[in-house]
Amino acid sequence: MEMNVPGYVSQLMEELYDRGYECYVVGGAVRSFLLGLPVHDYDLTTGALPHQMKEVFRKYKTIETGIRHGTLTVISDHHPVEITTFRKDSGYEDHRHPDSVEFSSAVREDCARRDFTVNAVCWSKKTGFLDFFGGMQDLERGIIRCIGDPQKRFDEDALRILRALRFAAVLNFRIEEKTGMSLREMRDLLKYVSMERIQAETEGFLKAERCAFLLNEYRCVFEVFIPELSTFTHGEWEDTVRAISASASEASVRMALLIRN
Repeated sequence: MEMNVPGYVSQLMEELYDRGYECYVVGGAVRSFLLGLPVHDYDLTTGALPHQMKEVFRKYKTIETGIRHGTLTVISDHHPVEITTFRKDSGYEDHRHPDSVEFSSAVREDCARRDFTVNAVCWSKKTGFLDFFGGMQDLERGIIRCIGDPQKRFDEDALRILRALRFAAVLNFRIEEKTGMSLREMRDLLKYVSMERIQAETEGFLKAERCAFLLNEYRCVFEVFIPELSTFTHGEWEDTVRAISASASEASVRMALLIRN
């Protein structure tokens, strides 16, 4: 299967290929393409180190978005495209941010550090799809699964707890059993995440049609930052879940229903 990549993206990939560097489309663009959904943003990953990327794209307008972490934004035909050097897993100091960034020369290592299998599939015209962790099968089966040990993945970055729930809600997927168990067990780590990030993920979650089912199944996770939920009686909670399920897919309306007690 060939991935349809717009010209402004393939142009950047060709620039890297011509200099002898690997380059792949990775993450949400690949996931959406395989699901037959619209693709709005393209992220690239490459074997080129940051200073090498700057040399390759010296004739382009660039923004050093996160150059210390290996990310350069390149403007191609008026479109910003983030390109990031392959990275390895490293320690995490605060359940959110890596202690340091280690660059890698292997795309497999870069994929291994990602959160969920469905976000670790990559593509280039030279290799086709590369899927080291069963992400394509999980997309077919409708499953959100952590790469490797889910406790380790959530301990590294606690925001992944809410990202798993948002992806499951938006894509109408189920959460794999071990990943779901770890979600509950590691939920208190959300205290290390800023309220701004929690709010953004929760809003995305609440807009999804399937959010009511997942709210019911993972209520204890949301109680960490919406403590009012623990005060609901069984009947009140059932009524609230039904009301959210029947309401318009607006985050503000559904949040109001959650905290109305």
